[in-house]
Amino acid sequence: MHGVAGSADTRGGVVLLALGPVLAAVYAGLNYVAIRKGEEAQLRGPEWREEPGAMSDGMTFVAANAWGLTWRITLAAGVLGLAPVVAGVLLPVLRGRGRNGLLALVGVIAVLYALLFAVACLNRSSLFDSPDYGEGVPSWQPATPFILVAAGLAQSVGLVQLDRVSRGRSGPPGDYPPAPGPGGSAAPQ
Repeated sequence: MHGVAGSADTRGGVVLLALGPVLAAVYAGLNYVAIRKGEEAQLRGPEWREEPGAMSDGMTFVAANAWGLTWRITLAAGVLGLAPVVAGVLLPVLRGRGRNGLLALVGVIAVLYALLFAVACLNRSSLFDSPDYGEGVPSWQPATPFILVAAGLAQSVGLVQLDRVSRGRSGPPGDYPPAPGPGGSAAPQ
């Protein structure tokens, strides 16, 4: 019974770990769409028609700045998203302090995801340097930083699932075998 649940937990854990980099790409794609919509509105706006602004890499200056920060956030999220994947691969072979150190390192990575979330929320303020640009940005764009939160949470849950499976604990917490007592024997109940 544990083998069947273990394999389902393993598959679920691997899928959740893979969601980190995938959701980083989704974050980038949605923000690219939002930035382009804002840019279209800026180019149609009265300020642009009266005094055309600077273009950078085929984008208006405001759009280029927003995209520059967005792709840097995405790159950082993608790199951070690979660390739990590597940890998931290493978990079955590590024991003791090495395993605990790896899990602690992944905990630090979760804090870095929170920092990326904060930076992504600040990126929203740069989108409204131009009134015309701000009016064109879709109303759902401010919610996109929560995709990074979802990526971090999914990877955390996936890593916990893989840790439980690699330790031989695939059932609910009450199903765990008794912990060994002093001398390696099972603790009395």
